[in-house]
Amino acid sequence: MSGPLNAGGTGAGAEGLPLEPYPATAWVDRMGAVQLWSTEAETLLGYRAQEVCGTPAVELLATRGDRAAASAWRDRPGAGQSWDGVLGLRHRDGHEVKVALRVRPLTDREGRAGWSVSGGDALRIERENEDRAVLRALFEQYPAPIALLDDALRYRLLNGAAQRALAHSGNPLVGRPVGADTPHVDSATVERVLRQVRETGEPVLGLPVRGSPPSGPDRDRMWSLSTFRLTDPVGRPLGTCQTYVDITDGYRAERRLELLTRAGAGIGATLDVARTAQDLADVLVPAFGDVAWVALSEAVLEGDEPPKMLGPGQWNLRRVGAAPPGDDWPTGLPAVGAVPPALPNHPLLRRIGQGETVLLPDRDSVIAAAEGHADLASLFVPEHGHSAIAAPLFARGLVLGTVVVWRTRRPAPFGPEDVDLLKEIASRAALGVDNARRYTREHRAAVALQQRLLPAATTDTPAAETVGFYVPAGGGAEIGGDWYDVIALPSFRVALVAGDVTGHGLPATATMGRLRTAVDTLADLELDPDELLTHLDDLVQQLQTEAPHQGDTVGASCLYAVYDPVTCRCTLASAGHPPPLVIRPDGTVESVEVSPGPLLGVGGMPFEATTFDLEPGSIVAVYTKGVIYRDDHDPDAGLRRLADRLARFAGPGRGLDGAGRELLRSLGDAPARDDMALLLARTCAIDPGNTATWEFPAHASVVAAARRAAAGQLAAWGLDEVSFTTELVVSELVTNAVRYAGGPVGMRLIRGDVLVCEVDDPSNTQPRLRRARWSDEGGRGLFLIAQLTTRWGSRYTRSGKTIWTEQPLTADLDLLDLPP
Repeated sequence: MSGPLNAGGTGAGAEGLPLEPYPATAWVDRMGAVQLWSTEAETLLGYRAQEVCGTPAVELLATRGDRAAASAWRDRPGAGQSWDGVLGLRHRDGHEVKVALRVRPLTDREGRAGWSVSGGDALRIERENEDRAVLRALFEQYPAPIALLDDALRYRLLNGAAQRALAHSGNPLVGRPVGADTPHVDSATVERVLRQVRETGEPVLGLPVRGSPPSGPDRDRMWSLSTFRLTDPVGRPLGTCQTYVDITDGYRAERRLELLTRAGAGIGATLDVARTAQDLADVLVPAFGDVAWVALSEAVLEGDEPPKMLGPGQWNLRRVGAAPPGDDWPTGLPAVGAVPPALPNHPLLRRIGQGETVLLPDRDSVIAAAEGHADLASLFVPEHGHSAIAAPLFARGLVLGTVVVWRTRRPAPFGPEDVDLLKEIASRAALGVDNARRYTREHRAAVALQQRLLPAATTDTPAAETVGFYVPAGGGAEIGGDWYDVIALPSFRVALVAGDVTGHGLPATATMGRLRTAVDTLADLELDPDELLTHLDDLVQQLQTEAPHQGDTVGASCLYAVYDPVTCRCTLASAGHPPPLVIRPDGTVESVEVSPGPLLGVGGMPFEATTFDLEPGSIVAVYTKGVIYRDDHDPDAGLRRLADRLARFAGPGRGLDGAGRELLRSLGDAPARDDMALLLARTCAIDPGNTATWEFPAHASVVAAARRAAAGQLAAWGLDEVSFTTELVVSELVTNAVRYAGGPVGMRLIRGDVLVCEVDDPSNTQPRLRRARWSDEGGRGLFLIAQLTTRWGSRYTRSGKTIWTEQPLTADLDLLDLPP
């Protein structure tokens, strides 16, 4: 086409990209005069219809050359052709406007010609055409799926990538609503997002959406979904646009890293073998597979090394951890605690035993692995299981057990990258299991040592019936230095002891053993409780001088109480230890008011003894701070809690053993943060009719009187057969008191399961056993007493000393077989 195209405009032929409808319109008659003028034309050029209609259209052209070319084109033959192009038009205010024009010929019934002219701002149209070209190129060439949907959420246009990702071959989606024939895509999420964007106009960017494209339905893909609302130039909604960016590789890498992070944080957090195994199963399901179990060697559960395995039949594995829990566990598959039978020497099992991770990627490989061992398939193959990975828990050259993961619900099978991931997780878990195993062994040895350092849990003496309990700290903490003790003292008395060494672990246990031995030794000296703690404090200070060389700090609390069943009185002293609780026979519970001294090892401060009455049948509870110090760290609240539990469980008529167990169980299900030692003692009394007391002046004649008094009392008790030996003992003891100590001289006989004879004098000189020479006239008295009695001893009192002896209630002729 010539004329206006060459004169001053650029045209586009019919083969060009389609343009938007031009808003400004006019009608020009065959003479070239404007006859109709639209309001859009008025907006574009500023002229009103009455100003333009009837005037030549060429007068609107801005340049003289365009006006001449247009007139020539109008008058030449063949002027009935169409023309498209861009010309400069004159605006009413005088400036030039570049207008894209579309001229189309019109003829009436008589063949008279005219023209329909439409136009628009050339710059805007050019920009829109460029934008449309870019969008078309993007839509056709962009590799990610793009889908356009109308306002009713029906697919209107999909690029090639979207067709491949969303539509099955031969099943176009154009015109179909979202979710139709696309079960492999999370259509519910897609539709929810579309509705949200349609209603609010707010775009949703980067939303992860899972799906399995038709090109690979057995492998899940992950897309980043972005959704925008499409509107026309005036803002009216036209539909929505969705783009999908495949982030599968990055997503899988992120999930693998996340799973490794969870495994590192969640596996091995405790030092319990079974808990560690269960943590491993919980990490793997459902993040990695649908069913998982962890089986460990029986030896590992005990803390020992597993046997060197020559074949699967020697593994002796027990299922310790399993997921999913409860009713979701596959029916018929052995659960936690199951011990499978001896396994065959199968090549697959040998590979696991050699430390190799084995992949069974499909159902056929599972069936092939179980061939010839159908009876074992039900133990290892869950229903609908189609893909599995088995990995050994291999640490420090030992196969501690195995972990097996199955996929039953999700269709995608395990792949090589999953094998590497499980191998890494199993390697980390194996170290956690081995650490827990080693801790179990060491903790078991330490607890065994501690328990062997403690006395018998139950004792029954004329003074008290006792039951002791020791509970190691839980939650992975080491054992501590808590202890209790029951020491039988002469004259049917009993000492109740509770102590707590500072710190945990074997050093605290070893220190506890030394202190308990020291208390036993000092108790044999029959010291008062306050004096005993003073000597014990000196020992702890001595241990502290050794501590810098050993890297340990030595300190302890201790409570030492002595109960006398004859007087029914109890005397105690405390070195920074919690006070005992007493349950009276009427069921009331009270805390004994004690003046506690400093902790052992502080030094320089005295200890004060406290004496109080104890009715027969009372229950005394001595304990360590772990019993009352709980999560609230409030000792007063803990003491009230303990008193309440004692009143409930250890009341009159209740057995001490059952009461103690219920009491400790009631303190809470959470593992104790500190060791707990508890000693319960139900007091008894010696019947007053089984005691007899005399006092004599310091005169030689009282020896015979003392013998007669003793013989008469023994006759009254029906113990005539021990009268002879008792008279000899009384004679020697009273004689020594009169000769070396002066008076007054006290004598007391106590009948219990043995016969006790006590002689008091005002002297502080301790008797000493020695062997007299044949020419000595004296020095044989204590030697004779040692031969006539089962044991004898001496203790200081506030007014002197007491020498005591014990004899069986029946005559023992061997005691009279004295050496010449």
